[in-house]
Amino acid sequence: MADVTSRPMHPLDRPSGLGNAPNIVVVLIVLGGLGYVCYALAADLTGAVAVPWILLGIALLIALGFEFVNGFHDTANAVATVIYTRSLPAEIAVIWSGFFNFLGVLTSSGAVAFGIISLLPVELIMQVGSGAGMAMVFSLLIAAILWNLGTWYFGLPASSSHTMVGSIIGVGLANQFLAPAGSATSGVDWSQAYNIGMSLLVSPIFGFFLAGGLLLLMKFVVRNKALYQEPKTDAPPPLWIRGLLVLTCTLVSFFHGSNDGQKGMGLIMLILIGVVPTAFALNRTPDANYLQTYKAASASAGDALGNYIKPGVTVAPGDAKAKVAQAVRTRVWTDETTPALKLLIEQTNGEISPYGSVADVPPNLVTNTRNDMYLISEALKLIDSKKLLPVSDADLKTIKAYHAAADHTTKFIPTWVKVAVALALGLGTMVGWRRIVITVGEKIGKTHLTYGQGAAAEIVAAATIGAADYMGLPVSTTHVLSSGVAGTMAANGSGLQMSTVRNLALAWVLTLPIAMALSFGLFVLMRQFI
Repeated sequence: MADVTSRPMHPLDRPSGLGNAPNIVVVLIVLGGLGYVCYALAADLTGAVAVPWILLGIALLIALGFEFVNGFHDTANAVATVIYTRSLPAEIAVIWSGFFNFLGVLTSSGAVAFGIISLLPVELIMQVGSGAGMAMVFSLLIAAILWNLGTWYFGLPASSSHTMVGSIIGVGLANQFLAPAGSATSGVDWSQAYNIGMSLLVSPIFGFFLAGGLLLLMKFVVRNKALYQEPKTDAPPPLWIRGLLVLTCTLVSFFHGSNDGQKGMGLIMLILIGVVPTAFALNRTPDANYLQTYKAASASAGDALGNYIKPGVTVAPGDAKAKVAQAVRTRVWTDETTPALKLLIEQTNGEISPYGSVADVPPNLVTNTRNDMYLISEALKLIDSKKLLPVSDADLKTIKAYHAAADHTTKFIPTWVKVAVALALGLGTMVGWRRIVITVGEKIGKTHLTYGQGAAAEIVAAATIGAADYMGLPVSTTHVLSSGVAGTMAANGSGLQMSTVRNLALAWVLTLPIAMALSFGLFVLMRQFI
């Protein structure tokens, strides 16, 4: 009987000792956040011409639902290590992780958000308020939610990033499939898909080998056998390793919020631009001198492009936008593209020049101005990123300055959107974490996590996700951390549960094609009705 009672308590059952205090704090934060979101949204919509409230509400609920599912699907990986090493009780760990996911979202730059959006067909982004645009947003969000819920139900740590990329590719392919024969409809930017795909592919491989290597290095430097064995009591680890584990859990949670939260932000901005363009198509809150800066950068960029117009090549003013759009769709730069882009920049600059600020642009011009700026920005990518038009270093600097000014007007995220996504992600973390935590903590290796394994896996995960966030690339928290845990199990000689590893690999392989198929089918179906 003594042996039974002395057996350590399961890590998920450890009481926090704080009673209902954490739950009360969470409720207060949620209520305060919701109050701010409603107030800020209402303020932004004050000057809107017409607001289809039902459509806006449904669209926002679906987008935030994706982030909610993302929270209890992906973020559970971050807390598994501190729970199974008894560094924090499960309840405290989940709330702690949810809070730092919240902070990560609030401080994110938006680079990942617009990198993901750039995978979408450009004409759907420019006409997101149309039936095709709404079908695009709803189909990719619903496809991502369905796959995330399915893998969560079976306790599989599949990647929300992977799922979203697959859904976007499926929509792009469906857009091409439905296009009339001979039309120049864009599908998928395969070069951007390749860059994002490589980050998703390489990160788990890095996670496996780097986490395993780091554990071996730790065993060589810190020769304390207790750090590399399964905890045998309910006592927490030594203070320094406990502090390290909590720190790495904090960093993984923060960087997960900063990276993954941006996917929802980008999609919410597409929804807002499509449903209420007069309020959200242009950034109406830049600094006071912004418009003057934009006008100067526009004139300089036009002059720089003029240096590369071939003699005798001209474009009629009415054809400029079509010529630039063709270059963006086909990613082919012709002799006519340069004068067309110069002319479109001059036309757009002329449209907003009479106004003192972006906020003064009349509602009837907002959508067209935004679309023209967005199209110009996408065309400039073909110069400064794709190098389709060779230019001098000085002219490239001028073009990049104008590119940044145009992006500042069309690619922005209001603070209330960040707060809404942060709340959804944080709440998701605190609701459905248990299934994924059990998989990571108990079913990857043949033994439970040790202190050293948890530290090594989370250090590598935090560093990898942080680096990807800095470079503006999406990365899978799920794949990095679960592969890191697997790497430490292999390095520690703990053995791997091959059935779980096989299921993880299967989810990793199937996520892209299934998400593509779901979004493809949903887009085709929705286009029959909207």
